[in-house]
Amino acid sequence: MLDLLVKDMTKNSALEKTRNIGLIAHIDAGKTTVSERILFYTGLSHKIGEVHEGEAIMDWMIQEQERGITITSASTTCLWKPMAGEKTYWINLIDTPGHIDFTVEVQRSLRVLDGAVIIFDGVAGVEPQSETVWRQADEYNLPRLCFINKLDRTGADFWESLRSIQEKLSPKAIPMQIPIGREENFKGVIDLLTMKVFSFEGDFGEKVTVQEIPSDLVPEAQKRRAELVEKIAGEDDQLLEKFLEEKEITVEELQQALRKAVLAYRLIPVFAGSALKNKGVQLLLDAVCYYLPSPLDRPPVEGINPATGEAIVRSADEEGPFAALVFKIASDPYVGSLDYFRVYSGKLVKGSYVLNTRSGKKERIGRIMKVFANKREELETIAAGQIGATVGLKDVKTGDTICDLEHPIVLEQINFPEAVISIRVEPKTQVDQVKLDDSLKKLSDEDPTFKVKQDRETGETIISGMGELHLEIIVDRLKRDFGLEVNVGRPEVAYRETITQEIEAQGKYIHQSGGRGQYGDVWLKLTPLARGEGFEFVDQIKGGVIPQEFIPAVKKGVKEAMEEGVVASYPVIDVQATLYDGSFHDVDSSEAAFKIAAVRGFRKAMNAAKPVLLEPIMRVQATTPPEFLGDVMGDLSSRRGRILENEDRKGVKIIEAEVPLAEMFGYATALRSLTKGRAGFTMEFKKYQPVPESVKEKIVSGRTT
Repeated sequence: MLDLLVKDMTKNSALEKTRNIGLIAHIDAGKTTVSERILFYTGLSHKIGEVHEGEAIMDWMIQEQERGITITSASTTCLWKPMAGEKTYWINLIDTPGHIDFTVEVQRSLRVLDGAVIIFDGVAGVEPQSETVWRQADEYNLPRLCFINKLDRTGADFWESLRSIQEKLSPKAIPMQIPIGREENFKGVIDLLTMKVFSFEGDFGEKVTVQEIPSDLVPEAQKRRAELVEKIAGEDDQLLEKFLEEKEITVEELQQALRKAVLAYRLIPVFAGSALKNKGVQLLLDAVCYYLPSPLDRPPVEGINPATGEAIVRSADEEGPFAALVFKIASDPYVGSLDYFRVYSGKLVKGSYVLNTRSGKKERIGRIMKVFANKREELETIAAGQIGATVGLKDVKTGDTICDLEHPIVLEQINFPEAVISIRVEPKTQVDQVKLDDSLKKLSDEDPTFKVKQDRETGETIISGMGELHLEIIVDRLKRDFGLEVNVGRPEVAYRETITQEIEAQGKYIHQSGGRGQYGDVWLKLTPLARGEGFEFVDQIKGGVIPQEFIPAVKKGVKEAMEEGVVASYPVIDVQATLYDGSFHDVDSSEAAFKIAAVRGFRKAMNAAKPVLLEPIMRVQATTPPEFLGDVMGDLSSRRGRILENEDRKGVKIIEAEVPLAEMFGYATALRSLTKGRAGFTMEFKKYQPVPESVKEKIVSGRTT
């Protein structure tokens, strides 16, 4: 059905009327509830699935339905015709998780989207994860809209929430509507461009009625509209001239100017509603079509030629060479591995061959699908600007580029945060060890923030992730999806190591055992990098002192050495390794010898570079009644926490702090005990920083005894 609709739409108009958007927000702001209304109003579902009843279509995993939270991003496609327009728009929608443990889903979704709708709780306004997803959208320079949701709740305040957006996120946020009625009396909105009242009738708010503004609300509406028109006109020279001359500016002129300003990220429209009470979602859909970009409005995607290193670009053109980015891999019980991709250029035809530029392998595309949450529809072809999925790719990872065989390109990969917490797992029966290894590999292929390794000393399996909930879900999936019962150890902090000064060292490996020997000789310079910069390898070999074919082995040796540092055998981060000299033997040198030499050189240099142990520091926001403020702050301080600020918000105290993750285990129980169950908190990874010497000694002794 949908592939026929694609064929019916001409190439240019299809791209012009395509919107690739994501719903992002803090946990419990109502993203999935909004997406369920979108599915209903666009005709994709005939029943609204409620999150609190475990029936949300977009939350299709059993773990999501049980917990009432989104764990994995869900993709769907729908068609929408704005109420005041004639065009029908093609919307590819991704609903992302709000919990910080699943931030990978937001990161990889935003990489392939053209715009975002950021949803806020009308009571809480900007929350910690709101700031995180906002920064993630900033990384990709995504145009966005805001939707202040849950305005029917007690304590909801549209204007206070708007103020928090303007103060904490961006002063570019501008109100497009005025809510009518407060809290349980929230009835509808005044649209400030058309100066009409929109209300939502029927069992599911499906009947949108348009009326004149009541006389008692006209003065405020006129005042707010004048402010809005001034801000929009200020972004367009011709409109500004009209505004200053007090000439009439039409709604169409304002919409066109606002669209340009949104695409340039100079203005951010803010809308009002309550998805649960079926109010405001249709107008939000209209705004997605009017103001957010099509693939044609976004800059051409940049990449490099893998053979020459030359920079190249690909435009959103169906006639161009095919190029797509694989942004998600999911295990599917029916088809195996389901690989999601965004097509940036050209078109993909069923049965054709593509090149994976990371592996250098050619792959055949057996099936192409459009995905609707947990359902899918087969396509014969998919073109630039669209999001789809395929199955059967043999060697593909998140962030891989698949492209035309004759026009190779490597698109910019997706960067993911480091895992911060680990646990040890083992199968309940030894015969299941191979099955466990295979299952964990599948899960780590799906989720780049989920890591698996073997403890070299004990042989135990260690899994690492973004938080306790992340690993809890992994263990639950092992049981439900793979039929594996496992024993689980206590959570452990994922410490890291780094260096604090630049140092040079030689690594040499010479081995003679009769016959051909082994010879490798490297000189390495290690340089500390800023936090979060990861690892960088620099090849400064000149004059062939080390043959080119041995350089990759040196890099491989360095990366292997970084897996276990010299302080307490934790992975090493934020280091630049420069290979600048060495020597080789015409007969005895080999890749294996240079790899071993690199490992020795790295360890020698790191020992001399004043290495330090790093611990993950979490950003904690605790919300408590005022009478418990002192107790909560004192407890955070006792956990080596640094209090950043505390503020009043509608009768409660909000405490912002930075606390080492090692001190936060069991905090939920302690906080409930301190406050008689009346306080709550959120936590997200902030940074790595050196461990105090007294704490370091305990960690090191615990690893070595």
